Amino acid sequence: MADTTVLDRGEVRPALPLLDPFARAITYLRVSVTDRCDLRCVYCMAEDMHFLPKRDLLTLEELDRLCSVFIRRGVRKLRITGGEPLVRRDIMRLFASLSRHLESGALEELTLTTNGTQLARHARDLAACGVRRINVSLDTLLPATFRALTRWGDLSRVLAGIDAAQEAGLAVKINAVALKGVNEDEIPSLMEWAHGRGMDLSLIEVMPLGEIGPARVDQFLPLSLVKARLAERYTLEEIDYRTGGPARYVRVRETGGRLGFITPMTHNFCESCNRVRLTCTGTLYMCLGQEDAADLRAPLRASASDGPVEEAIERAIARKPRGHDFVIDRRRRQPAVGRHMSVTGG
Repeated sequence: MADTTVLDRGEVRPALPLLDPFARAITYLRVSVTDRCDLRCVYCMAEDMHFLPKRDLLTLEELDRLCSVFIRRGVRKLRITGGEPLVRRDIMRLFASLSRHLESGALEELTLTTNGTQLARHARDLAACGVRRINVSLDTLLPATFRALTRWGDLSRVLAGIDAAQEAGLAVKINAVALKGVNEDEIPSLMEWAHGRGMDLSLIEVMPLGEIGPARVDQFLPLSLVKARLAERYTLEEIDYRTGGPARYVRVRETGGRLGFITPMTHNFCESCNRVRLTCTGTLYMCLGQEDAADLRAPLRASASDGPVEEAIERAIARKPRGHDFVIDRRRRQPAVGRHMSVTGG
């Protein structure tokens, strides 16, 4: 007899893992809980953004229900994203509710990516909910550059948030987007600062998502070049370390820390992709770099049974592509994908 799982609403279905057409198990779900953010980073958002009306967003209870369905079907890692997830009202209720899956052992990790502006007041509550590590997006340690990149951000708030997170016992990883002519000369000092505080640093190539004003052809800095420059100053040792995401890591002998490279443009990282993305409206994207998506909100709201939602998820995963088609279009200077990163979740 096949293993079975009892659903929250009393049904029994086979506990089968979600496999895509290329036999990759889907074990990692990234959930955007809001498209709103308190910053306007120049590579992520336009300055004058039009956000979704609140009526279009899933409630926290609906987000919990969808996440729980994915967990029953084999998702072991859950990352909460935005926009900026910590600006959503009562977001800690969702973390507190989802923590039951950590306690039961059904979920291995509950984490989030944040810009850090709200961390000072939420860090202890996140730790209490079972969050053990977080990613903080931070591209510079220069206040003036930070304000220019974010259009109005205050670097001191982010640094205070990182302090609070570490004091609460959270492991912090810094994510930095490499931007040509903006922070490329600062990457070594950013790395040494992160490693000096016991934090990993991941560098990310700018991705062609959404109309943002500045042309990405002017922002794009290949990480192959960044790595070569760093190798002239530091000893980069290849290591077999993975966090479940797309970063490929080296250890920097001089600092003792780990440095990750996320290279959607210069090295397609899709061969082992185990991820899908759920937006705050209940839209499921099987690939960050493709427009194909599935509506999970309609079946979720149409029935008290989770059966229709599971069937919609299964049909969507069956369409997951082998990889993305990101390209910086130097002729038309248009994004490869029309939606902003803040819509899908970083």
